[in-house]
Amino acid sequence: MDKYSIVIVGVGGQGTLLASRVLGNVAIKKNYDVKVSEVHGMAQRGGSVVTYVKMGERISSPIIEKGEADIVIAFEQLEALRWVDYLKEDGKLLVNEQKINPMPVITGKEEYPEKIIEDLKKYRSNTISLDAFKIARDCGNIKTVNTVLMGLLARVTDIEREIWIEALRETVPQRAQDVNFRAFEEGYKRG
Repeated sequence: MDKYSIVIVGVGGQGTLLASRVLGNVAIKKNYDVKVSEVHGMAQRGGSVVTYVKMGERISSPIIEKGEADIVIAFEQLEALRWVDYLKEDGKLLVNEQKINPMPVITGKEEYPEKIIEDLKKYRSNTISLDAFKIARDCGNIKTVNTVLMGLLARVTDIEREIWIEALRETVPQRAQDVNFRAFEEGYKRG
């Protein structure tokens, strides 16, 4: 593919912004034009965070409309459900199976929907899910959920694995690189 429109969605504190920086560095290493737009909302209070990343030969705007995304990466199940309409008909949905209760569920006003992943797979055949939180924990640090998902993303794109590794090396602080490389490899394997 010579152009990608990617939507990264999650909950504040999950590392979506670091993931978008890694992706931006990957684009630069591919000599792509890249545009990134981040919407933080109530991120610091566990609210939704969305980042649009467009990269290719020439990109004029970072905004991705409904039905335009090649890939949606959801760091949490409910966020996948909220943003699935942004996918193209043949787009790929990458979902972390983790559930993070939003405030209405925490206060008891609503219930967390059941069978989200199952329903998404019926609705979108190009849905890939994995328990990135468990994988990150098994790698040694739950904060590497984002890197597990970057590994999965790397596997479903045609961008060379080495470019992803270089981008990680330049983006992730050195003290956290070993665990992040392990997390990336685990996500890559499961893709």
